[in-house]
Amino acid sequence: MPTTTDFLNASGWVGITTLALAAITVLGFLLKWGIRFRLVGITGFLGVLTGGLFALGLVPFTRTVIPGAVRYSLVFDNGGTQTVIAVPPTIDSEALEATMQQAASDLFSYGRLGRQDDKLTIRVRTNLHPEPGVTKPLYLGQIERSLSSRTDNAMEIKLNPESIAQLPGSRGEEG
Repeated sequence: MPTTTDFLNASGWVGITTLALAAITVLGFLLKWGIRFRLVGITGFLGVLTGGLFALGLVPFTRTVIPGAVRYSLVFDNGGTQTVIAVPPTIDSEALEATMQQAASDLFSYGRLGRQDDKLTIRVRTNLHPEPGVTKPLYLGQIERSLSSRTDNAMEIKLNPESIAQLPGSRGEEG
């Protein structure tokens, strides 16, 4: 992932290119070249690109990484208060909690539409394959977080222990 320094360096180089092209554009107007108006458009576009890269160089990119979280895939997102993620069936309960917290951090956005409760609910599921050709969806739990505060210390994690016990390698299958 590019850093803010990378964007500042890129904005410097694109800025130099913009100035050089602006000089060529002025020369084109003085010499009445046929492509002078195209050069104005290209110079303007490069100016906008330089400004955008410079702005990205000023804004720090932060992504919270929760230790122990595993990769998940987003299955459903209504852009508001409801999302569903899928995790691998080999997950254990500690990794499940960490993954739920990671998803809550990743999916938070001030642009989400909160309706009545102002909470983002992320449901977690996995798919088991008890026999070939048969898929059994398994609801593992959910996490609720605030839609108005990025640092929500009161996230509610609800696990479904009956479903977690059905996962391969869980203590519920031993014995």
